[in-house]
Amino acid sequence: MAKYFDVHPDNPQRRSINSVVDGIRSGALVAYPTDSCYALGCQLGSRDGMDRIRSIRQLDDRHHFTLMCESFAQMGQFVHLDNDVFRAIKAATPGSYTFILPATKEVPRQMMHPKKKTVGVRIPDHTVTQALLAELGEPLLSSTLLLPDQEEPLTQGWDIKERLDHLVDSVIDSGDCGTEPTTVIDFSDGEAEIVRRGAGDTSRFE
Repeated sequence: MAKYFDVHPDNPQRRSINSVVDGIRSGALVAYPTDSCYALGCQLGSRDGMDRIRSIRQLDDRHHFTLMCESFAQMGQFVHLDNDVFRAIKAATPGSYTFILPATKEVPRQMMHPKKKTVGVRIPDHTVTQALLAELGEPLLSSTLLLPDQEEPLTQGWDIKERLDHLVDSVIDSGDCGTEPTTVIDFSDGEAEIVRRGAGDTSRFE
């Protein structure tokens, strides 16, 4: 059964955050809220965690996983950024955007797109997620919590607990975080290509 954490949206309880992070470091798969719907997350480099996410979401090996990063400095360790791309992304973060960029050698090979060697990265504008990332001290390997038979992501912690009780290890509930996923921008060729229109304003990339 999954552990259920009721976390205050503005003042996350440190004990709860620490417990979740301890679980992640021990191989746990967590369902957690972001600034654009819920996500599934595990420790960077956890092959078991990736396999479990793929199984829950029924994903193939071409799926772009996302590195949920605490800061721009942290993001810069895992992706290559030229000056123009740096400025464009810097102006849009933190926020509801996922950026696809060429991965550095710090990214586990199994996380990269098999042909393009790219990875998704983002910096969330969400107090609870930021508290989680600050305590973890490294990016959280993540994917939107969108089940194969659903058109919209799950948004309520209690509902996720009921549906995925034996598939995830922890569920963080800090209130409704909406159903609209991130806007996805592909910068892998140096120019902005809008892959998915979502919660983030696309006008700055058009």
